[in-house]
Amino acid sequence: MEIVTDTTPPEQACPIAPVIDIVFSRWTTPILWALNEYGRQRFVELERRITTISPKVLTQRLRQLERDGLVVRTYHAEVPPRAEYEISELGRSLAPLFASVAGWSANLAKVEQARHVYDARSKRGSR
Repeated sequence: MEIVTDTTPPEQACPIAPVIDIVFSRWTTPILWALNEYGRQRFVELERRITTISPKVLTQRLRQLERDGLVVRTYHAEVPPRAEYEISELGRSLAPLFASVAGWSANLAKVEQARHVYDARSKRGSR
């Protein structure tokens, strides 16, 4: 068994941490989900599907996802120029992970119940 110290790099303390950082960062999951669910899309289509993301942040996340190899950007040099985004094979390999997380979402009611119990106890204790 490996001993974890204060100087242990996070990826050694929790080997899934780098995966979580890549896959579950704030906007990555909705973008990958939309591309996996609906296929190749233009920027404006993604923007319409993920209504709460700003154009600036969408651009940043798409660039990062392209850099990470999870998204493929295809540029069409026509008038007007257009770009399309699609999930890569590497991105598609995350489908089982997303399916597991979607299945776990059945527990959200239990989480909400636990929060109510906790909040009720906290209110009684602070009086």
